Amino acid sequence: MAKVVAVIPARYAATRLPGKPLLKESGKYLVQHVYEAAASCRKIDRVVVATDDERIAQAVRSFGGEARLTSPAHPNGTSRIAEVAEQLDAEVVLNVQGDEPELPAHILESLVEAAREAPMATLATPFTDLREADLPQRVKVVLDRTGHALYFSRSRIPHGDGSPLLHLGLYGFQRRFLLEFAKLPPAPLESAERLEQLRALEHGFRIKVGIVAWRSFGGIDTPQDYREFLKRLRERGT
Repeated sequence: MAKVVAVIPARYAATRLPGKPLLKESGKYLVQHVYEAAASCRKIDRVVVATDDERIAQAVRSFGGEARLTSPAHPNGTSRIAEVAEQLDAEVVLNVQGDEPELPAHILESLVEAAREAPMATLATPFTDLREADLPQRVKVVLDRTGHALYFSRSRIPHGDGSPLLHLGLYGFQRRFLLEFAKLPPAPLESAERLEQLRALEHGFRIKVGIVAWRSFGGIDTPQDYREFLKRLRERGT
């Protein structure tokens, strides 16, 4: 049994950047960067790309990766990975976003550790530039004293002392809870904030939040995001 499986949801019809998993100006598909980052994590036993498009599946197989075709009707990535998880023999299933090509292995290791402690887990990091805390695409999270999420928001949240926390869009689930979570009905705050993790909080479940040190550039959502990613690759000589 592969105890920890990372599933990468990758759909073709992204609103602002259609076909982005197949962008290849770096010499590798965007989804390949994510796949290789997940595969480099020693605590992950298996990596699977969950996609609604045969072109993406073929691209993944071309570099030796594993891909599963899923329904095109899924409303979000968690629903898509749950379809794959139904067929997995795993203890922990990670939702690793397909547009985060710069994930270091130690971040994923922290996610695995957090997911082993709770049915649902995610990660956060202090903002390195407090001006970014005003951006709606940089999601904020506040925690209780036991390290569980109180609330997530695209708006500023009162956070007491210290720096506000930037939520990193990665999730770890104990498989049984993932299948339960995917069946929960949408909730009002989830719809208002457009943040699916709020569904768990609104239904009374807790989310463990691991705190890590990492400069996150966010996902690749626009052509400009992709150009900046390529620039960083050139600067690092990779």
